[in-house]
Amino acid sequence: MTQRQVYLDHNSTTPLHPEVAKTLTEAMTVFGNPSSMHAFGRQAKGMVNEARERVASFIGALPEEVIFVGSGSEGNNTVLSILGCAATGCSCDRVHKPHIVTTAIEHPCILETSKCLTGRGSKVTYLGVDEYGKIDLKELRDSITEQTGVVSVMMANNEIGTLQDVREAARIAHEKGALFHTDAVQAFGKIPINVHDLGVDFLTASAHKIYGPKGVGALYVRRGVQFCPLIHGGHQERGRRAGTENTLGIVGMGKSVEMRSLEMADEAARITSLRQTLKAGIEERIPDVWFNGHPTDTLQSTLNVSFAGAEGESILLYLDLEGIAVSTGSACASGSLDPSHVLMATGMPVERAHGSIRMSLGRGNTMQDVEYVLDKLPGIISRIREMSTVYGRK
Repeated sequence: MTQRQVYLDHNSTTPLHPEVAKTLTEAMTVFGNPSSMHAFGRQAKGMVNEARERVASFIGALPEEVIFVGSGSEGNNTVLSILGCAATGCSCDRVHKPHIVTTAIEHPCILETSKCLTGRGSKVTYLGVDEYGKIDLKELRDSITEQTGVVSVMMANNEIGTLQDVREAARIAHEKGALFHTDAVQAFGKIPINVHDLGVDFLTASAHKIYGPKGVGALYVRRGVQFCPLIHGGHQERGRRAGTENTLGIVGMGKSVEMRSLEMADEAARITSLRQTLKAGIEERIPDVWFNGHPTDTLQSTLNVSFAGAEGESILLYLDLEGIAVSTGSACASGSLDPSHVLMATGMPVERAHGSIRMSLGRGNTMQDVEYVLDKLPGIISRIREMSTVYGRK
């Protein structure tokens, strides 16, 4: 009998949407360089422009405000590195303000870039969060100085799903004279986003989180905002990101955005129901559990849960043997033995953080998947706890 396969790691990456796969197959025959003026190049350029218009429309932006990049990480690096360009001899004419304000629960590509920039003369302030992963807007206001160039606050946390009040955070940043960036990689395609309604200057998105191909993302840069490219060279992307455009990836992202615009609303309601059933089933069948993240201001596709007396890596491996794929946190930090920096920032005890897993649902999941997980998970937790040297012992 074939073992059931249940994929609950959509925050890490998503399978290609069938329509995206079909579009990619058709687009593979288009090999022209979008920068070339002949017919082959014009054909490729037209496809890139069509994808740009789709992404822009999806977030309420103008096409010229969208830059295609190689990943969400590249987009985030680009925004933060604007602050460090003065130290590298860049001749751009923007006013350099070497102070960054971000949060303690950002994706590693924000935290590591911020750390790197401190060695180039920048100063970084990390905002703390409460037990649910929410920042304090008063602390944000008090942290911004005349030297603050960019405030960067992620829209939805990749590990616990908590949503921040990006609109109010952006308003505070602008009131204090700073630019505002949001890493929207996890929120993009899951909740409605309008950049003008939010008031952001920069926004980062990625294709492979929304059933598109890996290796392509988009960076929104509000018209009129001074900008310095991270990658220098040719004139591609209006001189803002050098390198021959990844036509195939860009076309795939455009198609994935098109499918999101058609399916997102109905899918969100269905996934909300699946998550509620999964959460209720865990509460009913397994004692001594904690659910992490905000109870209401959260991505309804993300469920992060801690189990007393059970280690997260062990849970993951036992579930994998049953054909169930979950995560112990961010895939970008999976090589680390340290507890999740996100969970630790919420004030969680180390032992509980080590006993946490993340289950993230997607378009392919069904109620049968949830029932299968609820059938297998209690026994796995019980087995691990029986081997524990501390659980249940006084």
